[in-house]
Amino acid sequence: MIIKIKNILLLFLTVSLLGSCGVNSSLMFKTPKGGSFKYDSIPMKPLEEYHITKDDKFNFYLYPNSGEKLIESISGTTVNGENLLYNNNNSVIANFQYIVKGDGFVELPIIGNVKAEGLTLTDFQDSLKAKYSSQYNSPFIKVELTNQRCVIFSGQGSNAKIVPIVNNNTTLMEVIAQAGGIDARGQAKLIKLMRRVNGKREVYLIDLSTIEGLTYTDMIVQGNDYIYIEPKADLAKETVKEIAPIISIISSVFVIVRIIQTVK
Repeated sequence: MIIKIKNILLLFLTVSLLGSCGVNSSLMFKTPKGGSFKYDSIPMKPLEEYHITKDDKFNFYLYPNSGEKLIESISGTTVNGENLLYNNNNSVIANFQYIVKGDGFVELPIIGNVKAEGLTLTDFQDSLKAKYSSQYNSPFIKVELTNQRCVIFSGQGSNAKIVPIVNNNTTLMEVIAQAGGIDARGQAKLIKLMRRVNGKREVYLIDLSTIEGLTYTDMIVQGNDYIYIEPKADLAKETVKEIAPIISIISSVFVIVRIIQTVK
């Protein structure tokens, strides 16, 4: 009977060791040990302008005569939730929102479907200016993206947030602050920022654990950036969590064996 108990114990210990392989398995974006992974050079400003993509949302404004009436416009009226601008001719320009469709086109007043995907804001505005020139005299075009955001994991693993980017000069420190700061498990020396550049993701390693890292707090964050603050590996807690059910089963087995022995 003692031999059987030892065999059962050995079996459950083996299972528990195999189960412990899942400890901290939720950690993402791990790099190979030994420093073989080469991070990209950290840019303080985006290396290229943002390119419009599918499902992007934007506000679109058009003013004729090179925007002359824009300077003279009077704002402050709202109808059905829309902010309206009136120029001196009492014509209304509404602040409507447009969405880039799955085919990369967006439907705009008068000119209809226009290609938007893949263009920078500057190129898109120039394209609209050329198209509206046949309808308006020297049109002034302004496009504002309204769905710019980045994803940040603050160091808790499951604690992720989508942070809207409300202006083009939003810094890394501002995004971290909006996400609630770095979690207690987060490692300030292991902040990985992943950005799409020329069709692929570049990975930047940022260390904010020392005063020297102050330089990188002013790094400009771009739309669709991923910011991953790597959490500390909590081996003790995770291991206990993994093997707790197994320990419970082992305890139950011993209780049952003990009862059997007592009955005999």
